[in-house]
Amino acid sequence: MTSTPPSLSRRGFLTRAGLVVGGAIGGTTLLAACNDAARQANTGSASGAENISMQLGWLISEGQLGEAVALSKGYYADNGIKLSVSPGGPSVDGVALVGGGQHDIGEVSSSPSLMLARSQGIPVKAFAVGVQQHPYAYLSLPDNPVNEPKDLVGKKVGTQATGQVLLSALLAQNDIDPGDVEVVVIGADVAPLTTGQVDVWTGWLSNTTALRPLGGDFVSLRLWDAGIQLYGYPYYATDDALNQNGELMEKWLSATAAGWLYARDNLDEAAQAVVEMQRTLVADDIKEQGEVLLDYVFTDATQQDGWGTMDKQVWQSQIDMWAGLDQFKGAPPSVDETVTFDLLKATADARTA
Repeated sequence: MTSTPPSLSRRGFLTRAGLVVGGAIGGTTLLAACNDAARQANTGSASGAENISMQLGWLISEGQLGEAVALSKGYYADNGIKLSVSPGGPSVDGVALVGGGQHDIGEVSSSPSLMLARSQGIPVKAFAVGVQQHPYAYLSLPDNPVNEPKDLVGKKVGTQATGQVLLSALLAQNDIDPGDVEVVVIGADVAPLTTGQVDVWTGWLSNTTALRPLGGDFVSLRLWDAGIQLYGYPYYATDDALNQNGELMEKWLSATAAGWLYARDNLDEAAQAVVEMQRTLVADDIKEQGEVLLDYVFTDATQQDGWGTMDKQVWQSQIDMWAGLDQFKGAPPSVDETVTFDLLKATADARTA
């Protein structure tokens, strides 16, 4: 089935969408490099479009399939929006930048970042979710498999520093003594698994380029399936932005939803649109990664409630789990402090197909 986008014509790939491409910064193309100038006093461009600046939590990737389509096909432009996108990276605290007012909207890799920020007094709130079921997983080899959480006992688990709390949550959820699992802090390369340095390697299943050395011959246990249900790529903004610019945010969310719905049914075109955002990427890689990611973007939940939907109980379970692990520096935030469902309700028709 092919999604029917809004009645928008295509007049050029980037110019019509109001996308400005800046210079390379740290090897990553920065879109709309002059964000500060573009956002002066929240005024629009000469054409009457209103500027929205978006900060990513990581580098441009298959996670921007929908935004890339919405830019290339002019969905934002026809909704009166001139969107600029700033990539993140290991040295970029995107949540702090959005919380400090330097960008209007943010997208972060995993949902706990937002509830942790809220507990620290950063006034950000999630308003939609890109990936309904987080693709983070524990990968092992067939001759020493981890098929379920109890199989981790006695294993040497290689994980990134930021993944240690996820492992702690998994063990706690499944009543496994942390002392029964050896943790080795590793990088993003899967080599420690292939060389036998660790029994388990952690990463996103959608990162197919990193997984290529395994040749598809591996066993995966997703964190979601093990009882830790986190969201991937939640979208967020400050309380002030949500309260003062609600109508503009609705237009942005409607256009973004249209982009993702189109990307679902036109992955080749969507992958090329991502490459137009970041020229160092390879369209075939983005397509391969997108094929995996889209399975977690479009689920039974989106079939019922549309792209971007959220479940209040999923958020509550995350907060409860992180509180049990003593991860909050301040008081644990409530769900109402962490998320708002107002924009989802206002854009319900635009997000379904």
